[in-house]
Amino acid sequence: MSQPLDSRQLRAFSILARTGSFTTTAQELHLSQSAISHAMKALEQDIGCRLLDRMGKTVVLTQAGEQLLVHAQKILAEMESTRSQLGHLGKWGSSRLRIGASTTACQYVLPAVLREFKESFPQCAISIEPGDTPEMIEALRAHRIDLAVNLEPRREEPLEFRPLFTDELLFVTSPLHPWALAGKVTRDEIPRQHYILYGKGSYTFQLVEDYFREDKVVLHSQLDLGNMEAIKELVKLGLGISIMAPWTARKELSEKSLVALPLGRRKLKRRWGVLHWRGRRLSLAEETFVGLCESVCEKIR
Repeated sequence: MSQPLDSRQLRAFSILARTGSFTTTAQELHLSQSAISHAMKALEQDIGCRLLDRMGKTVVLTQAGEQLLVHAQKILAEMESTRSQLGHLGKWGSSRLRIGASTTACQYVLPAVLREFKESFPQCAISIEPGDTPEMIEALRAHRIDLAVNLEPRREEPLEFRPLFTDELLFVTSPLHPWALAGKVTRDEIPRQHYILYGKGSYTFQLVEDYFREDKVVLHSQLDLGNMEAIKELVKLGLGISIMAPWTARKELSEKSLVALPLGRRKLKRRWGVLHWRGRRLSLAEETFVGLCESVCEKIR
């Protein structure tokens, strides 16, 4: 397999083809005339044919040299374009940001974060991929996203987890439910209730199942949905009980259209944070995004 051409030799060759002079080419490149001459000899040896002819003090291209010039100009133009585009990525506000987030984070965290972020990085191209923590871990592995706003992984991963806040899961009922009217949960009635829970394949669902399994309680009549707003509306109608964090129903709880009650003596808590590959240095845009997540989540804390 042949070696790639030396870009420095191609650049010198391109300038020499334009100027027709070793002296002028050397001056433009801030090199000695001898260095240019050696570079051209090395290029001819590498390619295996003569590229230049001398006509007095002027240098002209051979047929092979003319063909090489066409390719060299394209190669150099592409390299310049690449350098320019990469240079823009390092400038303030010119970059991309690929975010993964749970549907809950998409609904209640990202809007405020991205509103602030766009003020600082108006030219940044933002994409969002929704999904639960296991899906976002796979997306990070596949390099489809740069950062993920999700729950802390339940097993060790080659990822860095930057914590944002911890929440607690509670029973949420209609204000007309007997538990809400009594202001307490009747433990014996827990298995007999109809539950409307968040996504069966989610970490939250697994946490809830594990919590009640420890008490040897099985939650029956489960309806699982992937949208917190839909869950809240069904609970308001008295069609079931849900288990969620109060910050996702702050408005409804303050209006008393929903009532929150503790699961039991033991608390069921979750940790939210930002995930990214361990050891990877974050860009300015990414660090700003993480900082804004921390600021927005201060209110949730």
